[in-house]
Amino acid sequence: MNITLITVGKIKEKYLKDAIDEYAKRLSRYCKLDIVELPDEKTPDNASDKEELLIKEKEGRNILSKIKDNAYVVAMDLKGKHITSEEFAGFIDNLGVEGNSNLVFIIGGSLGLSQEVLKRANYKLCFSKMTFPHQLFRVMLLEQVYRGFRIIKGEPYHK
Repeated sequence: MNITLITVGKIKEKYLKDAIDEYAKRLSRYCKLDIVELPDEKTPDNASDKEELLIKEKEGRNILSKIKDNAYVVAMDLKGKHITSEEFAGFIDNLGVEGNSNLVFIIGGSLGLSQEVLKRANYKLCFSKMTFPHQLFRVMLLEQVYRGFRIIKGEPYHK
């Protein structure tokens, strides 16, 4: 399976880069992972709703330009579905069985995802109603993908 993680914003903290590298290394046993890091648009202080919408749309066009036509797209969205780690593993496994070998996860910028990106998504997933820093969330998502493959393969992993 080919997994692409499209994210808005750069990782600056070394400890987060190290964690991402560790999960990328672990995942190499199970899939081909590609991380596409896109620049975030600067949001001015006290930006109007219209300015925020324009920023999301610009980031959205950039995201959409990186998605292949045959990709199954999972948007990380606060209004998405909540599932357990076991259900997430089953979700990944079922996609592979159904022939969806190109899986794309999208983590938007601080303002979220544009309507165009959400429309393109085949599935909307939410980890929690809590808000997390986008950089940390990247690590959390990779950990869950790794956990999912361990569950699929019946390999031990802490609960």
